[in-house]
Amino acid sequence: MAFGPVQLFVIGFEDPDFHGEILEQLRKVREEGLLRLIDLQFVWKDEDGNLTSFEATDLSDEEAARFGAVIGGLIGYGAAGREGARAGAKAGVMAVSERDFGLNEDDLDDISLSIPPNSAAAIMLVEHRWALELRDAVRSAGGVVLTQGMLTPEVLVSVGAELAEAVEAAEEEERKKIPIAAR
Repeated sequence: MAFGPVQLFVIGFEDPDFHGEILEQLRKVREEGLLRLIDLQFVWKDEDGNLTSFEATDLSDEEAARFGAVIGGLIGYGAAGREGARAGAKAGVMAVSERDFGLNEDDLDDISLSIPPNSAAAIMLVEHRWALELRDAVRSAGGVVLTQGMLTPEVLVSVGAELAEAVEAAEEEERKKIPIAAR
């Protein structure tokens, strides 16, 4: 089963004000074939502490079983080589067939205790379909991904602040090296 890079998002919402924009954008990128929704779990606690949840996926039962087998096999291979891959693939198929994936009632109870009233959480596993041909081209050229990550504006601001602190510390060290009479 060929699939693109898979990414997990865990998103929190404090005092959520939902008007459908998120679902509309998610629908749009799915219809354009850019993303495939492997699993979405959404939990919302109202101000009275009442919990609402839903889940969604773009995978058919057959695709979910294959996906479970692939993921289980890769995890098993990493843990114990070929034998682990076989056992992991079987376990992945069994988990999907028993609907033992996503969040169960105990997980929802844990989330409901951990999020404050009038807040929500979304756990989303997506496949980046747009990257399939790019991945194949990289592999064809002999390339392998050495590392990857996501840069958000918040991360860039944090990096800038850390860089400023490092420059300031280096400048202070340089000032300490210059004799007082030379300053």
